[in-house]
Amino acid sequence: MSSPALASAQALVVERDSRVICSVEAFEVLPGQHWAVIGPNGSGKSTLLSVLSARLWPTSGRVYLLGEQVGRTDLRALRGRLGLLSSTLSRQLREQLVAHDVVVTGRDGALEPWWVIYDDADHRRADAMLARLGMAGYRDRTLESMSEGERTTVLLARVLMAEPELLLLDEPASGLDLGARERLLGLLDDLALSPGTPRIMVSHHLEELPASTSHALVFKSGHVLAQGEAGEVITSEVISEAFEVSVEVERHDQGRYFVRSKT
Repeated sequence: MSSPALASAQALVVERDSRVICSVEAFEVLPGQHWAVIGPNGSGKSTLLSVLSARLWPTSGRVYLLGEQVGRTDLRALRGRLGLLSSTLSRQLREQLVAHDVVVTGRDGALEPWWVIYDDADHRRADAMLARLGMAGYRDRTLESMSEGERTTVLLARVLMAEPELLLLDEPASGLDLGARERLLGLLDDLALSPGTPRIMVSHHLEELPASTSHALVFKSGHVLAQGEAGEVITSEVISEAFEVSVEVERHDQGRYFVRSKT
């Protein structure tokens, strides 16, 4: 019987220059879960996400995504079922593309609208996706004319255009101002509502975690320090050890986390 896990890693190791930069003994994402991957810069967070998005080959270990074993399946088809939002995607897109074209090409991951023929239903869906995320008025705006928050929201609409089975977000709130960050987190919480799309989100700021975060994995120096349900993992003790600073972590009733230094 196949595993119900949408993503899993077993005895995963990634090395660079004979140094372990990411090591995970066991990890799995089940339907309905929304994971945060937390840790300092260089601790292994984005490396794990690259492996789980089928963009990076591990040095050793086994990785399963959406019921397929990486290395024994067509990676192009597999990547089309995953929704990856990262700064790399933003850099790949031409700055003169308008929001509608950015989103409609997300159907199959094209970088230019002339690569593929899109029908009226595709164009209507792209416009509906922009409207869903509050960006209908940006339909004909170019990427280069947008703020970081606006651009991130359009890129999220592009990712959702393909109806991914798993969302993978690499520091999506990085560089956003307070208003843009809160709007983005609200969108992610809305997307998590039942049935919702399961999510793995990398961040090194607890304040950037959506209230819908259900589980967390904390890295330190390339190794997993703790993982499990968010309320049991995102604690003052674990976060202080991971970041090597004495802090107090609070979780408000609404589900958001806040951190302050111990004095």
